[in-house]
Amino acid sequence: MTLPLIAILRGLTPAEAPAVTQALLDAGITQIEVPLNSPDPLESIALLAKKFGQDALIGAGTVLSPDEVAAVSGVGGKLIVSPNCDVDVIAATKARGMQSWPGIFTPTEALAALKAGADGLKLFPGAMAGTTGLSAMRAILPKGTLVYAVGGAGPENFAEWIKASADGFGLGSALYKPGMTAEDVGARARKIVAAYQDAIR
Repeated sequence: MTLPLIAILRGLTPAEAPAVTQALLDAGITQIEVPLNSPDPLESIALLAKKFGQDALIGAGTVLSPDEVAAVSGVGGKLIVSPNCDVDVIAATKARGMQSWPGIFTPTEALAALKAGADGLKLFPGAMAGTTGLSAMRAILPKGTLVYAVGGAGPENFAEWIKASADGFGLGSALYKPGMTAEDVGARARKIVAAYQDAIR
């Protein structure tokens, strides 16, 4: 079973990408996002897609334009995550058969993203919306809409977010910070996976 956890590897370099990703996969996290404001992100995504594409969903974060979608697709990425709701980015993503997870903060953005074809919604910043914000928004979302909380959601409050109807989470600095070893990332990932599994029991 794929856990509903996306690793956000902001600052990852191509040299460390394979070892860090292997550590995440070993811990059970199989959705990997390399933000485009990382060093040489397309090189990292290309490496990861080639090495782990059969076992993991690999793609990019902080994707802001259709041209960036095309670039990520061109190196084998299958996942597009954005901090905002841009219907042109969503349309370009779906036209290439990739998964689209735009950032939303309001009901207007959420419904616009879904109308444009988004696979799921990234509630961002989660810390600003809060669990009460998600609970309130859920009333107007179509049944079955997937919402991942990102920013302000982590192992310390998984249970609260799940109670508020979060379907999953994007995890950045709680999992990875530039300069960390693959062993460090793996240890953090195992703790996060354990915390998530405890929260859904």
